[in-house]
Amino acid sequence: MDKVNLNQKFSLFSEQWSPKIVGELNGQHVKLAKLKGEFVWHKHEQEDELFYVVKGSFKMEYRDRTVEVRENEFLIVPKGVEHKPVAEEEVWVMLFEPASTLNTGNTENAMTKKDLDRL
Repeated sequence: MDKVNLNQKFSLFSEQWSPKIVGELNGQHVKLAKLKGEFVWHKHEQEDELFYVVKGSFKMEYRDRTVEVRENEFLIVPKGVEHKPVAEEEVWVMLFEPASTLNTGNTENAMTKKDLDRL
């Protein structure tokens, strides 16, 4: 039941596209991730995802449009919607998603992280 300082947790890692679990509630994980560059096209058949930007900004690409998400904004990607995050500069995001969520969804490749670190 301790509070979590986001800046302190972000200072504990430097790797990008490698989410870290910082909390759990009601079957959901609270994750922190640093993003830079392009991710892979993917979707989550059973899970919605919430991306909250703590620092910086990124673009969420969909097949039919692109949405820019800036600091102190969040975006919910509904289950079943194909998407690809793109960050020109490093961005810090907090994610809320079911514990079963695989970061690359229906696509498994070198960016897939199955065993996440807990901070």
